[in-house]
Amino acid sequence: MFRRVFWFGAGAAAGVWATTKVNRKLRALTPESLAARAAGQAVAAGHRMREFALDVRAGMAQREGELNDALGLTAADGTAAPVPAAPDRPGLPGKGPRRELGTTHPYDRNEDH
Repeated sequence: MFRRVFWFGAGAAAGVWATTKVNRKLRALTPESLAARAAGQAVAAGHRMREFALDVRAGMAQREGELNDALGLTAADGTAAPVPAAPDRPGLPGKGPRRELGTTHPYDRNEDH
């Protein structure tokens, strides 16, 4: 008699455990749960990318200081000496003369023929 009660209890406990496990898995696979998990992972990836960008910026600033020291571009008080601005060059895109709409240039390849 006690054996039957034991096995009945063990079967009931296994059934409750399996039902709970399946219900948790089903809840984890709902669209809302998947969306929340994806959003959390995207936020975490954004934080990792931001930390990486900050590390890169810090390394760039350090290397720039090293190069300025090596090239003698630092002032006597330790600050960076001002670098002269590059002159405007008319050959750069957007700096040259503008053409009126509808006019063609001998090198235009958008020809109708």
